[in-house]
Amino acid sequence: MAIERKPEPKWVMVVDADRCSGCQACVVACQAENNVPLNTDAIFNQKRAHEWIRIERYWVSGDPDKRPDEVDFKNLKVKFLPLMCQQCENAPCEPVCPVYATYHNDQGLNVQVYNRCIGTRYCANNCNYNVRFFNFWEPVWPETLRNQLNPDVTVRSRGIMEKCTFCVQRIRRGDRLVKRENRDFKDGDVTPACVQSCPTGALAFGNIKDEKSAVAKMAHDDRHYRLLEEQGTGPNVIYLKKVDLHAAEDKAHE
Repeated sequence: MAIERKPEPKWVMVVDADRCSGCQACVVACQAENNVPLNTDAIFNQKRAHEWIRIERYWVSGDPDKRPDEVDFKNLKVKFLPLMCQQCENAPCEPVCPVYATYHNDQGLNVQVYNRCIGTRYCANNCNYNVRFFNFWEPVWPETLRNQLNPDVTVRSRGIMEKCTFCVQRIRRGDRLVKRENRDFKDGDVTPACVQSCPTGALAFGNIKDEKSAVAKMAHDDRHYRLLEEQGTGPNVIYLKKVDLHAAEDKAHE
């Protein structure tokens, strides 16, 4: 009896900037889930620190460089923007890799094959978003943290490029689940670590080919946009603009 072949999903992440509070929970969850090396003071001071997802801060008003007792918190406004690999459809990092360590698969993911990478860093130099990081040192964890490493994820040795892959190990686990049950993907089958840990629900993940999925509906929101979309990279991460009520009120009074 032939098994019906289900269409391949296309994975998309939606980031609602209006919900992000900059708490960094997604950064810590990503570090724990994907065995990202610890950023010590020595590494940070050498500007060699890396994290697969980071929170960009944009000061809208006020002076954050003042002393805490001098800051006018009433008029201090800041916007947060989570930034990870954009999983570009036309990824500039892919054609420059001499060993084909990075490629685009049929599920919309920009895959990174760690044991094929030779550390040329061409992909990082060609990335528009600065979301690829070179592992300068052999990763070392304190004795108390060694048992927390995820056995489903490779511990990368020094000399290779690292980046976000939407927690591909969880995606593969979801693949096995839906194939075993002979059904299509539905919301909740795959949840990356950053999405699972976000306390405000600023991150959403799912199959955009499924019209009933949350990401498919959010992709048509009036606030949607993509980072550096004009450069033709075709990112698979969709952002929703932050709602500035004060700006809307000022514009209404004009």
